[in-house]
Amino acid sequence: MKTYFRLLSFAKPIEKFAIPYILTTILAIVFNTLNLALLAPLLQTLFFKDGNQAVATGLVKPQNSFDIMAQFKYYVQLAIQQYGTWGALQWVCVSIIVSVFLSNLFRYLSQRIMENLRAHTLLNLRRAVFNNVMNLHWGYFNNERKGDIMSKVSSDVQVVQFSVTSTLQVVFKEPVQLIAYIVMLFMISAKLTLFALLIIPISGLIIGHLVKRLRQQAVAAQQSLGTMVSFLDEALSGIKIIKAFNATPWIKDKFDTENQQYTRLIKAMARRQQLASPVSEFLGVAVVCGIVLYGGYLILNGDTGLEAPAFITYIALFSQVMRPAKAITDSFSQIHQGIAAGERVLELIDLQSEVIDDSTAKQAPKFKKSIKFEDVSFAYGKRKVLKEINLVLEAGQTVALVGPSGAGKSTLMDLIPRFMDPHEGKILFDGHDIKQLSMESFRYQMGIVNQESILFNDTIFNNIAFGKPDATEEEVIRAAEIANAHEFITHTENGYQTNIGDRGLKLSGGQRQRLCIARAVLKNPPIMLLDEATSALDTESEKLVQDALSKLMQNRTSLVIAHRLSTIQNADKIVVLEAGKIVEEGNHQELIKANGLYRKLIEMQIFND
Repeated sequence: MKTYFRLLSFAKPIEKFAIPYILTTILAIVFNTLNLALLAPLLQTLFFKDGNQAVATGLVKPQNSFDIMAQFKYYVQLAIQQYGTWGALQWVCVSIIVSVFLSNLFRYLSQRIMENLRAHTLLNLRRAVFNNVMNLHWGYFNNERKGDIMSKVSSDVQVVQFSVTSTLQVVFKEPVQLIAYIVMLFMISAKLTLFALLIIPISGLIIGHLVKRLRQQAVAAQQSLGTMVSFLDEALSGIKIIKAFNATPWIKDKFDTENQQYTRLIKAMARRQQLASPVSEFLGVAVVCGIVLYGGYLILNGDTGLEAPAFITYIALFSQVMRPAKAITDSFSQIHQGIAAGERVLELIDLQSEVIDDSTAKQAPKFKKSIKFEDVSFAYGKRKVLKEINLVLEAGQTVALVGPSGAGKSTLMDLIPRFMDPHEGKILFDGHDIKQLSMESFRYQMGIVNQESILFNDTIFNNIAFGKPDATEEEVIRAAEIANAHEFITHTENGYQTNIGDRGLKLSGGQRQRLCIARAVLKNPPIMLLDEATSALDTESEKLVQDALSKLMQNRTSLVIAHRLSTIQNADKIVVLEAGKIVEEGNHQELIKANGLYRKLIEMQIFND
């Protein structure tokens, strides 16, 4: 129940919906119960034969206000006395029509209010999940399946919306309706109702046993769905490689295996859910038959407390008792599935980023001096990637990182914008520990171009202006010109307003990379972080963009992960990493003379990250 109430907290302010819902639901229940109860005066009017006697002897109003059948009989006889049988029948029919209209009106209003609550809850829940995912540290996404996260944000949240909020509707409405029916049944015949209440719990126990394992199965089903979405995402992202390596059959089998597992779980859940309805219906009919037998026995043996119209009304009312009881039973199967999905959603909401601003974090000063690493170490789990790094990036310098694959170059660069925090040591931004500065304020002073071109399914203009939404058209064009992108942009279908598709797949690799460079150019930050920004360009474009980057990096602090000699030979400082340690440091000429790892890498021209 703790999970259930936690999920309901996303409906706040719930009183905005709860108060009008309670009022309209109560009124709907009152008139809905009255609809059936009015069957008694209708039958009494149709089969009334003692009108003259009633007129002759006079009418006496029953003293017991709760004797509903006696009250109906009195008012029917009064109407017949005043308006005749036909007139009384008209009044009864008008009363039924008004009661049905009002019950349906209030039911419609209550359903509208509940639908607004459902949409409001979904809005808040999905917002909370997405916002928290966006706040998580970059390292989290290296260890999690993206498809599982997508499943939680979309599918699981949807399950929570329908099961939990629908159950909330059932939890209030159906018990109140059930109570209203039972009260009315007691008013008609206490003996029959007590007999019925003895046998109803038996059906509840039987159905409860059927839905016992639904929650466990629901958890497994949601996890299986998340795995399937992950497979789908990986297959779509890597479709080119899959086809190139003739791996389509293997991928199909992998997906199909999980698909079959998910189908088995869904079928098992459906069997239990669907069995509850026919079982409850069968038990309901059996109980009604028992009531008919017992009530018939009372009437046939001269029980003066139960007349034929009252007994027929009683049967009609009792036949409806099983409907709210069945709805409550069905809601238990839904709530198990909803809570299972809710636990997965809340697990994502409760995740705390390992990289957060300190409560006393202050705005970063405008960068002027240096970025300094002091004894910085970092590990992925037990594998140490960086070991006691001491490095200074002076303002205005271009510093290049080189080294063999797995040396730790990208990890070192990722520590500067605090995508991750070092496990030991500290990084100083103009003498300030970056952990004491707000991430937004010092990230604003950095431009980043990754080796992988990361673009969005939007226009070229919006992709370039991503870091500066208020950029003018002239500024965007100027940035594109510097990145050697303007010419190919003007040849696209709609120029700067051309949509580039998912991840920019409508463009070539070189074009995508130039847009990423233009995005960094437009931001015009004092610090540039370039993870082999020219790796995807052809020789001609590389030369043009490298010239533009050289101009861009003037009077800026630039950290460049270099894979090609042309990229780093003019750097002010070259840092050579091996196995997470700095093994050499100096400019190009100095390192060539040192005849160490750098010279060996130059000769082999292997600068893989």
